[in-house]
Amino acid sequence: MRIATYNINGVKARLPRLLEWLDETRPKVACLQEVKSQDEGFPAEEFEKIGYHAIWHGQKSFNGVAILADGVKPIETQRGLPLLTPDEPEDIQSRYLEAEVDGIRIACIYLPNGNPLPGPKFDYKLSWMKRLRARMAELWELEIPCAVVGDYNVIPHDDDVWAPKAMEKDALMQPESRDAYQRLLADGWTDAIRTLNPRGGVWTYWDYQAGAWPRDHGFRIDHLLLTPELADRMTAVGVDKEYRGREKASDHTPVWVEIAPE
Repeated sequence: MRIATYNINGVKARLPRLLEWLDETRPKVACLQEVKSQDEGFPAEEFEKIGYHAIWHGQKSFNGVAILADGVKPIETQRGLPLLTPDEPEDIQSRYLEAEVDGIRIACIYLPNGNPLPGPKFDYKLSWMKRLRARMAELWELEIPCAVVGDYNVIPHDDDVWAPKAMEKDALMQPESRDAYQRLLADGWTDAIRTLNPRGGVWTYWDYQAGAWPRDHGFRIDHLLLTPELADRMTAVGVDKEYRGREKASDHTPVWVEIAPE
């Protein structure tokens, strides 16, 4: 069973590339971020034509997440992250969607970018990460196979970026962002890509600017975190790098983990 994550950067703008990838690689589950579509405009029927069923949590022009499953309908279990205190402002951004697919709990996330910093966007990023950790703790307590995947907007280590100096002032590499990510791993979650690529050097994102793609100036911000019940069944991980080089591609590329049957 292959579980994949893909920040598509506009589901309508990249629909031909997305359908192409789904048809060529056939992941069992595909989690999408930055769909940038209102709920009523999400092109679910296009996925159904090739055998995928979808649930989605949309937002006009920004954010938005979706979970697609091959041959089965994802059973939604949660939409959005609860606030931790009553005095927190309501979160209206569409960044979290969770579902059950073939006995595995899948959470699809689009974590806030946090730039510019300091400021409210970086504060929102850190508070969102606290709420994510709280939800992941609840999932952990269920003792079920679970994957929390998506665009985390965190570069965990210096060897997860082509040039640490180039990103040192970015919200993706701030100590607070990295510490919040490392707390998730300290809670027991397995970073699938890192586990099988311990020396780093794996990129999942290349900016559209400054020739980043042809120069391979990328970094890793798309992650797949697994509970022990799922990590024990992990057989392979991969980055579908070639899809970043296709015409009108997303600036991210698909990332996946292969899970063996029980």
